[in-house]
Amino acid sequence: MWPRLPQEVFFQDSFRSRFFRMGIRAPPQLLELAGRSLLRDEALAITALEELPAELFPPLFSMAFAGMRSQALKAMVQAWPFPCLPLGALMKEHKPHLETFQAAIDGLDVLLAQEVRPRRWKLQVLDLRRDAHQDFWTVWSGTRPRVCSLLEPEAAQPVRKRPRVEGARAWPEQTWAPVEVLIDLCLKEGTPDASLSYLLKKVKQRRGSLLLCCQKLRVFAMPMQNIRKILKLVQLDSVQDLEVNCTWKLATLGRFAPHLGQMVSLRRLLLSHIHMTPHAIPGKEEHCVSQLTAQFTSLQHLQELYLDSISFLEGHLGQVLRCLKNPLETLSITNCMISESDLMHLSQCPSLSQLKDLGLSGVNLTSVSSEPLRVLIEKASATLQDLDLDECGIMDSQFSALLPALSHCSQLTTFSFCGNPISMAVLESLLHHTVGLSKLSHVLYPAPLESYEDVHGTLHLGRLAHLHARLKQMLQELGQPSVVWFSANPCPHCGDRTFYNPEPILCPCYMAA
Repeated sequence: MWPRLPQEVFFQDSFRSRFFRMGIRAPPQLLELAGRSLLRDEALAITALEELPAELFPPLFSMAFAGMRSQALKAMVQAWPFPCLPLGALMKEHKPHLETFQAAIDGLDVLLAQEVRPRRWKLQVLDLRRDAHQDFWTVWSGTRPRVCSLLEPEAAQPVRKRPRVEGARAWPEQTWAPVEVLIDLCLKEGTPDASLSYLLKKVKQRRGSLLLCCQKLRVFAMPMQNIRKILKLVQLDSVQDLEVNCTWKLATLGRFAPHLGQMVSLRRLLLSHIHMTPHAIPGKEEHCVSQLTAQFTSLQHLQELYLDSISFLEGHLGQVLRCLKNPLETLSITNCMISESDLMHLSQCPSLSQLKDLGLSGVNLTSVSSEPLRVLIEKASATLQDLDLDECGIMDSQFSALLPALSHCSQLTTFSFCGNPISMAVLESLLHHTVGLSKLSHVLYPAPLESYEDVHGTLHLGRLAHLHARLKQMLQELGQPSVVWFSANPCPHCGDRTFYNPEPILCPCYMAA
């Protein structure tokens, strides 16, 4: 339903003639025609903003943005009658020109430069995130029936408490709170694009009155000096999701570590491809590890931790875990070397007793005891929902030792352990141990050892089909869903896998043969 308007809305002079008698049930086509007509004369449109009902700002702004009416945009930002302007959602729909984006930022800049705030000032948050407030512009264009109350105008007050806006942080009451700019940042190779550079320039000029807040931060291959220059302008306590996916040396990560410690609202952290320097000065690597792990004590809201291809982790996992101050929901350690003592620290860490998601894909466990992993699974059995043990090199005896703990995971929905050398007998034992797990619906089994022709991993498709049918029959007899997915070891020639359910999805080498 459209926002409530007076039964008849009249505008003065030529503005009245363009928006004649627009009632609550005016069709969107009429609104669009009236907006386009008004925007042909930007000077008139700017003059009319003082009398324009708040309900007409969003559709007129959208038309001005799509039509690259820079002066009208600049003026409308200054007169925006809502707490939040979700510009990012509009940028996703209409790819903006640099001039258009700059006009919107300039409007905010002019607004902040004024000592006396305009009568209709309501703007508190400029949201540049493209996936936030997706419905706002369609609602106001009349294609959706409801309006998000988050953006409804409120009565102007000389001193006001900031309403909570999606993604925004609470500020103490003050006469004029700063304006926040919400953005998701991706720092990658090369200099920042022109739009980001322009925004950073304005944030630097208006330091204190224009705050750059970033919920999601992605760091790729950008020089550290450039990263640090940008992060100096970001309110680091606004970052909730951080990915550092760089081929960094440990010393480089050490220089980044102080920024990490300031991200006190962080909920999700991914570190990937951090490697140690060969022939490093003794003690220097240890210092860098200590510098990094010390930052974890500040991350008291951390819920998800992903460590991928981290070469320094072996022998230091306990140091990382001891600094965790909050129970984790997700722990993913992939493609890393860890020792048996590291596994012991995993099993003893109190922050891992409420895990929902545990991933150890690509962590070689062939030569270590399975007891610490069994203890960890047992501790998290009341909450664990997703378990990934792909490519761990787990043998029959080790896997058998895990089965009693697995049978207690009442919330388990997904279990994947392909790429492990497991026999058919142990797979059958797994079915008997998990028969009581009513929520378990997705299991990716390794192709049994008996389905290979040789030690090189050549599949015998006839044997695989027979063993698949046998497991499927067992599931039916146990009253379980009879969907069985097999995954073979990577092909020794092309590296792709063959999947089976119940027809084979072959790797290119088999298809060529």
